[in-house]
Amino acid sequence: MAEPAASGRLDGRVALVTGASRGIGRAVALRFAREGAHLILAARTQGGLEELDDEIRALGGSATLVPGDLTEYEMIDQAGAAVFERYGRLDVLVGNAGVLGVLSPMGHIDPAVWEQVLAINLTVNWRLIRSFDPLLRASDAGRAIFVTSTVGHSPRAYWGAYAVSKAALESMVRIYAAEVAKTDVRANLINPGPTRTTMRAEAYPGEDPGKVKAPDDVADLFVDLAEPSYQGNGDLVEAR
Repeated sequence: MAEPAASGRLDGRVALVTGASRGIGRAVALRFAREGAHLILAARTQGGLEELDDEIRALGGSATLVPGDLTEYEMIDQAGAAVFERYGRLDVLVGNAGVLGVLSPMGHIDPAVWEQVLAINLTVNWRLIRSFDPLLRASDAGRAIFVTSTVGHSPRAYWGAYAVSKAALESMVRIYAAEVAKTDVRANLINPGPTRTTMRAEAYPGEDPGKVKAPDDVADLFVDLAEPSYQGNGDLVEAR
C-alpha cells in the first residue's frame, strides 16, 4: 500500500470536492489524498465514487462519499449539517461539478437545457456557499475554489448557457471573496484551460485527446490554492 506524503501540504485538512467521480474532480481528489487531506466526495455516479474511494484507500487516505444529484438542493444542506456534526468545520471547498449543455445559437436553446446548466454550474455553487460558509469560517484557513472557463470572461458565439453560467459564477465568487476579505476565508477561481475531460470531448468531438493536457496536470494548482498559506482572494488563476 502506498502511503501519503509524511508531511503532506494538506495534512489534516477536511476537503469537499464536487463532481469527484471523473475528470478534474477525480484528479483533484487523488492529489488531495496524497497530500494528507480527508476527502468528502460528491458526484452523481455512485460506482465512480466507490472506485475512487478504493484508490484513495490504497494511498492510505480516507474519504466520505456523498452520491446524488446536487440540484436536489436539500442534499447540500444535509451535507453541511453532517460535516458540522462530524468535523465542526470545512477547510477546503472545491466547486467543480459542471455540465456543458448544448453548443447552439442562443435563441435555439431548449428552456429545460438552459435551466439545467444554470442550476448545476451556478445555483449549486451558490447553495454550497450558503451551506458551507459558516464551516469555512470555522476553519483556521477556509479555502473555497471554483472551476471556471475561458468563455466565462471571453464571450464566444454558440457557447450560450455554459458561458453565461461561468460568467455569473465568476461574479458570484468575487462578490463572496469581497464579503470574506476580513476573515480567514479565501475564495478563488481556477480556469483549467483545455483539459482531457468528457466535457471537452463533447465540445470538441473531432479533437485528438492526446494533444490536450490530462486532468492530473492541473491538480497541483488546486493544492496551491487550498493551502492555508495561499492568501490570494478573488483571484482567477489560469492553468498553463
